[in-house]
Amino acid sequence: GGYAKEMSPEFLAAERALFEKQCKEVDIIITTALIPGKKAPVLIEKHMVEMMKPGSVCVDLAAEAGGNVAGCKADEIVTTPNGVTIIGHTDMPSRLGTVASMMFSNNLVKFMLDQGPKGSYFVDLEEDVARGTLLAHAGQILPLYVPEPPAPPPKKEVAPPPPPPNPFNETLKNVMMFTAGYGAILATAMSAPPVFLAGMTTFALATIVGYQLVWNVSPALHSPLMSVTNAISGLVVVGGMCFMGGGYYPTNAAQTLAAAAVAVASINVIGGFHVTGRMLDMFKRPDDPPEYHALWLIPTLAFAAGFGYGHVVLGMTELYQLAYLVASVMCVLSLGGLASQSTARVGNSWGKVGAFTGILGTVAMLSTTVPVEVFAQMAACSALGGAVGFQIANNIEPTQLPQLVAAFHSFVGLAAVFVSLSGHMIEAAHFATNPLGGVQQFAIFWGSVIGGVTFTGSIVAFLKLAEMKSSKALSLPGKDLINIATLVATLGLYGCYISPGMTPDNALMPLLAATGLSFAAGWHLTDSVGGADMPVCITVLNSYSGWALVCEGFMMQNSMLLIVGSLIGASGAILTYIMCVAMNRSIANVLFGGYATAKGPARVHTGVHKEATLGEVVGMLTEASEVIIVPGYGLAVAQGQYPLAEMVKTLNENGVRVRFGIHPVAGRMPGQLNVLLAEAGISYDIVLEMDEINDDFKECDVSLVLGANDVVNPDAIDDPDSALAGMPVLHVWEAKQSVMMKRSMASGYAGVDNPLFFKENNWMFLGDAKKNCEALRDAVNAHYGN
Repeated sequence: GGYAKEMSPEFLAAERALFEKQCKEVDIIITTALIPGKKAPVLIEKHMVEMMKPGSVCVDLAAEAGGNVAGCKADEIVTTPNGVTIIGHTDMPSRLGTVASMMFSNNLVKFMLDQGPKGSYFVDLEEDVARGTLLAHAGQILPLYVPEPPAPPPKKEVAPPPPPPNPFNETLKNVMMFTAGYGAILATAMSAPPVFLAGMTTFALATIVGYQLVWNVSPALHSPLMSVTNAISGLVVVGGMCFMGGGYYPTNAAQTLAAAAVAVASINVIGGFHVTGRMLDMFKRPDDPPEYHALWLIPTLAFAAGFGYGHVVLGMTELYQLAYLVASVMCVLSLGGLASQSTARVGNSWGKVGAFTGILGTVAMLSTTVPVEVFAQMAACSALGGAVGFQIANNIEPTQLPQLVAAFHSFVGLAAVFVSLSGHMIEAAHFATNPLGGVQQFAIFWGSVIGGVTFTGSIVAFLKLAEMKSSKALSLPGKDLINIATLVATLGLYGCYISPGMTPDNALMPLLAATGLSFAAGWHLTDSVGGADMPVCITVLNSYSGWALVCEGFMMQNSMLLIVGSLIGASGAILTYIMCVAMNRSIANVLFGGYATAKGPARVHTGVHKEATLGEVVGMLTEASEVIIVPGYGLAVAQGQYPLAEMVKTLNENGVRVRFGIHPVAGRMPGQLNVLLAEAGISYDIVLEMDEINDDFKECDVSLVLGANDVVNPDAIDDPDSALAGMPVLHVWEAKQSVMMKRSMASGYAGVDNPLFFKENNWMFLGDAKKNCEALRDAVNAHYGN
């Protein structure tokens, strides 16, 4: 072990690359490498010496054994053609005493001369530094010198404690909120038809159920959660099916829009469930028991057979309501299944059963009024969209999941727009006579607007996440006024749309204008959000897709669409809330502003950071008993999870316990890093959330930060004036040693300094995350002889 061991070619190659980098930067190099009984290894090769700046010095302490520096000669001082001095003294130890004495005496004389004017020798007994160094003067032993204590620092004004909570006021506040809510509900009930109240009841109860379900979903499964809700939101296909007509092909604009909606929504249904299955399969461990999800075809086909018998043979034409109920229940169970790793994959199967049953019920409902040729058209549109969705989901890489989710959101938004426009063209003539006409108008208008915002907003998110567009936030002059003007104009167009006396054709104009305005608003709103805030943006768009589905449910008085839309809307809203809390920011700040602003003058951090070499980091890791790795966005960008997984496996096999700590906003979408680590073969058993692992850093030997910055900034806790103040962070600095792997010393997205860089127990290991992970993997393998 130690210096007596020759390292592997891989380790030496990584070491050589590091030495080349250092030779270009440093002025003095001291080498000491020896292998007992052998010639000293040449560490600084000739081309490295030529890289050094003129005037640089190499001190070769291994000169007697041949030297570590190319060109070194024993007992000689060599100057290279590029002005580098190579010192090869072999009697260096015998020189140290003399040199040290000279340096000490020189410093002492200079110190005494500095006491007097113009370099004159003078002893000033009134000067604290000089008096503190003297024990005797003029032949007399001086009394013990005790300097006066420094003046105490001015007391910092402590803000008065907040007044104690007033139970009466708190209760009154809640009571008034509930009173206002009851008033709004009562006003709605008195102005809406009775049938609408049944839909409102379904919507409210489903939202509450969705709220409870999503809070129980494991944070590690937030990415699959978004993916499966994306697939379920493809049930917007039901609205398109209901408005299709003609024959083997559509014969008017409304039917064409409906057919396009079916094709686009089918991309989501098939692609969403398939990519969810791929994600969840990444979490499977080698020792997990086999799973037989195909067996869920038995109850599905049995229900379909019984349903078909009742509908066709027994003539039970209203049986489709039972299919909608079963579909809704299965979609609820699907989200509930994502509460844990053990039930997540069966939850995806339940979602597939729910979507199939809902579509089956729609086919049965339409079978009494729609020609067979239209069903052929439906099958063709569904097959086309499904094939596209399957192909996309089957070829996507795990690192591309965020942009895939964004793309699928855009399909839902576009399908919702198509269904709303088609619904207007078909139903507008009956608005005046239909008791639900006002409800339908409301649902059509806002379904189209929400769908339009979702469509273009998701396209921008896709382009930014795929790095096909700059991730910088768009900041147009007066952008807030633009948003306000857009909202006012949309409300005005809604007033025109529902005004009495409007013909269907005339009413189509404000609807189209509002849809076009929503396209522009979706683009502007999303483009005004920076790339680092895309995780929040994706969850907001996920919620929008659910509310668009709710509008479709009200338009068609379809309980299934109301239920699944409410589930998806609640899911996206809760994920958005979780992400905002993790950043200590409001949703308004994310969507309409920049990062949080400092509350006062933030602390200025100065100091000298310490850079660790590859060998030093390997030594820390291999000598540790407990290691916690904190991955961040940088790891996802560099795709360094594969060599990292191999290194972790080697460390675990050699007795080093390695775990991961994940911050809620790490990565480009909720749970993305969990999926990336799982895809690389890292078991979810050792991947913990921030709240689960934060207390363990105190017992940790080494914390390794990979591509993260703001989420490990101590100022979030220590500096109340920091822009990050109050943001929950991972306490990596509490470990015995911490290592930050970053591309550079730049600040994070928040643009604030990170004092972790300068902490005594922290080392910086700079460079590309993937290359550094590969170098660490090779060096750790070489250390253990693998």
